[in-house]
Amino acid sequence: MDNSPSRDDQGQPPVPMTKPETKPPARADHAPVAEAEMRASDADRERVAELLRDAYAEGRLDVEEHAERIEAAYAAKTLGDLVPLTRDLPVHRSISFEKPPLGAPEQGPRPDGPVRLPARQEAPTMVAIFGGASRKGRWRVGSHLRAVAAFGGVEIDLTDAVFESPEVVIEVMAVFGGVEIKVPENVSLHGSGVGIFGGFDVKEQTAADPYAPVVRVKGAAVFGGCEAKPRKGKKLKEWVRKQLGSE
Repeated sequence: MDNSPSRDDQGQPPVPMTKPETKPPARADHAPVAEAEMRASDADRERVAELLRDAYAEGRLDVEEHAERIEAAYAAKTLGDLVPLTRDLPVHRSISFEKPPLGAPEQGPRPDGPVRLPARQEAPTMVAIFGGASRKGRWRVGSHLRAVAAFGGVEIDLTDAVFESPEVVIEVMAVFGGVEIKVPENVSLHGSGVGIFGGFDVKEQTAADPYAPVVRVKGAAVFGGCEAKPRKGKKLKEWVRKQLGSE
């Protein structure tokens, strides 16, 4: 018996039958991302933080609620993390994270003057040992700062800072070193420090605006010095308890 494979009429072996090729299911990598899952930008966080400051100034949030929401706003990763922070506030309906398409005209008037960048987050403690540490420019200042100078110097400039608390306590320890603190001329400045073979000089002042922030400097200077004073010509324009409608 011939067990060899059969051939067709032209003497060629038959072509084996194959299954039709199937394409793998489409991956969902390129599926559109929901708005709530989109990554938040610094501008988005700053927009929500400003609305929270206004709500606090109006008395809609107390100190603890404001501090908790501000912290959550700057820690938000997505737009969905930001939305609940203002959901129970009247300003919520004015929030829009939608970006206009390329080439489309912008809605609403543009702000006058240069665009202000979001204030940067900084650690609450500054240390200078056999060296120097300086903090100035546009940065967010909370309710407490600590400055330690040992055989070195620390400079704290609050004239362009964004105050997130109605009161800022600066705790100073200067040992064979110095700490210099500058504040805007329209905030209240008070101090209660001790100088041991050194000087602790705070040029106190009380702001005319009862809603203006209060800076309190305390601590000690041992064989060193601490100086805190207002900087003439520099006025603070951004703070939490601002009076709505005032300059």
